[in-house]
Order: sequence, then structure tokens, then C-alpha cells
Amino acid sequence: MTLEWEQVIVDAADPVALGRWWAEALGWVTVNDAPGEYEIRPAPDRIPGLLFVPVPESKTVKNRLHLDFRPDDQRAEVDRLLALGARHADVGQGEQTWVTPADPEGNEFCVLSSRKG
Repeated sequence: MTLEWEQVIVDAADPVALGRWWAEALGWVTVNDAPGEYEIRPAPDRIPGLLFVPVPESKTVKNRLHLDFRPDDQRAEVDRLLALGARHADVGQGEQTWVTPADPEGNEFCVLSSRKG
């Protein structure tokens, strides 16, 4: 048996707004913009993608699964994400080499230290 990773599902109060935010943050394209299933991918024919779906409840605790990103320039990327509407998150990580922002709905993710040349 083989499995192919298709997408990560993200619960959202506003799937369209959150999906658009992530598309801009990642430079990805929208492949489905329905209010009940907003999907973005690196390119139309590339997977995995992120699929944003509506849920009635709001986020209440730290995510049990999160995404890590390795940028070329950590400081520049964190500044860019904050300017887009992310905020710093404290999940008890203390001082680390990575930065933990949260998206506009509070989902934490990590921006790792800059890629080595």
C-alpha cells in the first residue's frame, strides 16, 4: 500500500480569510475558493496543500500539530509575517533559535533559524 500526502486540514472561523492570509504568506495559489473548502497549494498541480474548513468553535489551546518553515532570512520573514497580520505566540518555548508566530486565527507555527549558505 502507498499513501500520498494530499493536504493538511486547518479548522477556521473564516476559511476564506485565513486561506487568503496563508496564500499570501506562503506565495501559494488558490485552487478552490469555496466558503466551505478553501484550498491553497504551492502550484495548481503540486501537493501537499492546505485546506481550510469552517468550524463553529474557536481555538482554545496550543495546536497539537504545527508547521515549521525554514527561511533564507529569519528576521525578514518574521517581520513580513507580522506585517501581514501574524502575532508573536508564547507556547512556553522560552528562548530558542526559532520564532513562534500565530496566524490571524491563533494557529501557531515556527519560523526556524535562517538557512545556512
